[in-house]
Amino acid sequence: MTQRIGRLQDKVAIVTGASSGIGRAAAKLFAAEGAKVVVGARRENELASLVADIKASGGSAVALAGDVRSEDYARALVGLAVKTYGRLDVAFNNAGTLGEAGPSTGISQTGWSDAVAINLTGSFLGAKHQIAEMVKHGGGSVIFTSTFVGHTFAFPGVAAYAASKSGLIGLTQALAAEFGPQNVRVNAVLPGAVDTDMYRQMNDTPDKTAFITNLHALKRVAKPEELARSVLYLASDDSAFVTGTASLVDGGASITRT
Repeated sequence: MTQRIGRLQDKVAIVTGASSGIGRAAAKLFAAEGAKVVVGARRENELASLVADIKASGGSAVALAGDVRSEDYARALVGLAVKTYGRLDVAFNNAGTLGEAGPSTGISQTGWSDAVAINLTGSFLGAKHQIAEMVKHGGGSVIFTSTFVGHTFAFPGVAAYAASKSGLIGLTQALAAEFGPQNVRVNAVLPGAVDTDMYRQMNDTPDKTAFITNLHALKRVAKPEELARSVLYLASDDSAFVTGTASLVDGGASITRT
C-alpha cells in the first residue's frame, strides 16, 4: 500500500488569525496535509496550544504573536518562516476584526481606521513581504479572508467591516495581475456565516441566529473546518490555474431569496 502524500507536502505556510476559528482550523489542516506552518495572532497562549496540537498530531509548526497592523510583524513572520524552514510557499492572511459596529453616522474615525488597518492594511503588509519572499523560490499562493458582506449581501451597522473586507477583493485582483508572471497566485475566500467567535459576537440571540441561518440556501452556518478545506484548495497545486478570484464559500447566501 502506498503512503498518502499530503496536498501541501513539504510546503511552508504562514497563517494569521490562527488562534481561533477559520485560521486555527486552516493551520491544523495545512499541517495534516504536510505543510510546515508558521502561525500568527495576538493571543500567545492560544498560539502555543495550537502548536502543541499540531506537533502532537505529527506536524511541524512555530508561532509568533503580534499585531498585523505592524509592518515589523509582517516582516518578522516571513523571517521566522525562512529562518526555521528555509522558504515560504503559502500565506493565508486571515486575521480580521468586526470593528466598531452601529449606525454609520455614529461610528468614530478611530473605529473606522482600526477596521481598515486590521482587515485591509494588515493583509496588504503581510502580502507585501510574503510575495517578495515567494518570488525568490519560483512562486507561491497568497489567500485573503474577505466576506460576502458588502459583496453580495449587505447588513446595516457594519460599514467599516464591509468596506475593509471588500477592499481585499480589489487587492486580490491587483496583486494577482502584478505577480502572476512570477507564478504567485492571489485569491480571496468569501465566507458566509461561520460558527466562530466573531459570528457569535454579531449574533447573540436566538432570533439573530435563526435569521442568519435562514439566509443560506443550506439553512445552516458553516463550521471553520469547512472553510479551511476551501482555503486548502487555493493553497495547493490543485488550483494551479486559479488566481485573482473572489471565491464564494457562502452556503448559497448569495443566491437565496427565501
